[in-house]
Amino acid sequence: MKRHPAPRKRVIPRAQRSVRIKKKPKVVSKSLSSLRQLFKKKTEAVHGPLLRKFVGNPILQPNPSREWESRATFNPAALYLGGKTHLLYRAIGDSDVSVFGYASSTDGVHIDEQLDEPAYVPREPFEGVRKEADQPVSSGGQKPYVVYSSGGGTSGGCEDPRLTRIDDQIYMLYVAFDGWSPPRVALTSILVDDFLAHRWNWKKPVLISPPGQIHKNWVLFPEKIDGKFAILHSICPEVSVSYFDSLDFDGSTHIQSAYSGKGRQTCWDNWMRGVGAPPIRTREGWLVLYHAMDVNDPGKYKLGAMILDVNDPSKIIYRSNEPILEPQEWYENEGWKWGVIYTCGAAVIKGRLFVYYGAADAVIAVATAELDQFVAELKRTGTPKLLPSARISLKKQRRG
Repeated sequence: MKRHPAPRKRVIPRAQRSVRIKKKPKVVSKSLSSLRQLFKKKTEAVHGPLLRKFVGNPILQPNPSREWESRATFNPAALYLGGKTHLLYRAIGDSDVSVFGYASSTDGVHIDEQLDEPAYVPREPFEGVRKEADQPVSSGGQKPYVVYSSGGGTSGGCEDPRLTRIDDQIYMLYVAFDGWSPPRVALTSILVDDFLAHRWNWKKPVLISPPGQIHKNWVLFPEKIDGKFAILHSICPEVSVSYFDSLDFDGSTHIQSAYSGKGRQTCWDNWMRGVGAPPIRTREGWLVLYHAMDVNDPGKYKLGAMILDVNDPSKIIYRSNEPILEPQEWYENEGWKWGVIYTCGAAVIKGRLFVYYGAADAVIAVATAELDQFVAELKRTGTPKLLPSARISLKKQRRG
């Protein structure tokens, strides 16, 4: 019988022996996990509230199968109502006209429902449309007919909605653009019951900013102040709030607003843009998120935060010394406007702040933080810190 030679034993050169390490996956994994937890705790101790971008971002993207939102879905308003976060977002499709789409989420980060038709479409001449008797009507109102193409990614329409609920009404401030004149701020409203049932019976919109002037980024406070409705319409050169007994504007009354882009010259927000989401009431005052730029880091929209006095919101009590949100992820730097993050809506769900924002004028993303911690750190240091993306859970967290 033929015998096979015994297998030769591999000889490892002496020079290589020192680098052979016996792997212990479980031990290493446990050690790395412990280090990460330790790093997280130490980081939280130093920086306080952690505004984290959701690891599953973007949460909503353009849909090529729907003509009206085939190119971009961004800059959403947000309203937490009836156990859901309702998003009304700006959408641009093949017609190059801006309309508002609707989506909702139960947990704040995953979209559970998205409607096939817009919730709001242009219907007035100041939105760049004209009405024709033989023109079909869409579910949201009159189908838009474009009068003039402005270029720059839009042919007029409705932009950047902000939603505020007061009593049985949901008010919406938004930017109306007719295609050639300076953009203006418009106001409309809808009953809460109609909104929840997706019956888009919006009140006839009316312009509330002056003609011949560019105005954007106006927000309505979610409750009356000294018995009056309050509209925040500028934060630079100073915080400007106007008060009204009623929001029944007739089109002849306009809010006079002054804007200057000159911010804090020695800080990151030396070029101010405007307010983001409607104010959120906290223990320390009104939390206001705002957009700003840095001349030393041009081309990037960043997000800051300030706390305004609860009784006199023209007074700034605390303010972020660093951006609370910056365009660092791929989805914030690939789109129509690279390096732009822009919020029109935020919600508080079970004590947690959810900031919804448009990324690169193309998609929708979300970042979150524990609200009380966020505000406390803004008060203590002026620097709520952004940490890497994380998975989001609405389960109440144990405090150690």
